Amino acid sequence: MSKAITDLLAILDLEKIEEDLFRGRSPQVGWQRVFGGLVIAQALVAAQRTVENSVPHSLHAYFLLGGDPSVPIVYQVEHLRDGRSFATRRVHAIQHGKVIFFLAASFHNAEPGLDHASPPPPAPAPEELPDESEFLERHGASMPEPVRRYFERERPIEMRPVDAGRYVSRGLDADPAQKIWVRTSAALPDDPAIHRAALAYLSDMTLLDTSLIAHGRSVFHPEIQAASLDHALWLHRPFRADEWMLYVQDSPNASGSLGFSRGALYSRSGELIASVAQEGLIRLRRNREAGPESW
Repeated sequence: MSKAITDLLAILDLEKIEEDLFRGRSPQVGWQRVFGGLVIAQALVAAQRTVENSVPHSLHAYFLLGGDPSVPIVYQVEHLRDGRSFATRRVHAIQHGKVIFFLAASFHNAEPGLDHASPPPPAPAPEELPDESEFLERHGASMPEPVRRYFERERPIEMRPVDAGRYVSRGLDADPAQKIWVRTSAALPDDPAIHRAALAYLSDMTLLDTSLIAHGRSVFHPEIQAASLDHALWLHRPFRADEWMLYVQDSPNASGSLGFSRGALYSRSGELIASVAQEGLIRLRRNREAGPESW
């Protein structure tokens, strides 16, 4: 098992401090802020540990303050409802005495019912696309330096972009949409709760960046101040996060320094696993003069 996956499993294994109170830590990789997907995943882990039989089907979260990776995050779980079919939890993430994030999660006892889902769009199979080392070998010299560094870093999530151009060069007025095959970079334990937490973690990856494609920039661009503001995730069907999933993303709107993006995750067999929506800050730094070509 890779170190990145070992580290991910370790940071998802929250320490129980007291009833409904948990402590999580961040990987020490030099980031200035805690990765938003990590806070979502840890908050979901905390909520799941307070529900016995039901499984989460939706969560809605707000980022209030940037997380400090140098200190632990305390997660406080509030029981809002425990019914026969549904349970609801609210989780506050606390650092330095302040709430930096909160999440509401709804849990449901599985039951038979009506079933339909939209099919996935056409996409090449992940085996037809270069892996990350081949991707770097082919395109690394053409990538902006921050993007290249991102792909060179060992990460717990493997990505195979369907359209390499989204990561090599961007032009103004490009269609704000992308498709990426994703999975954890090594096998996970069989516990479905771990797979749900891993999917919550990766659901925050690349999503906000989709809203910048049409503007010839990325979240790495020196002109852009970017941050996730809210995040919603609906879990539709059972899945394994260590198997390939097609993450289909688009951004129907950006206005007033806010970018809105949507996502859908499909299994290899074409089943709709999860739906995602997010709005984030994509503020232009007016004191920077770097052009779109340096994104």
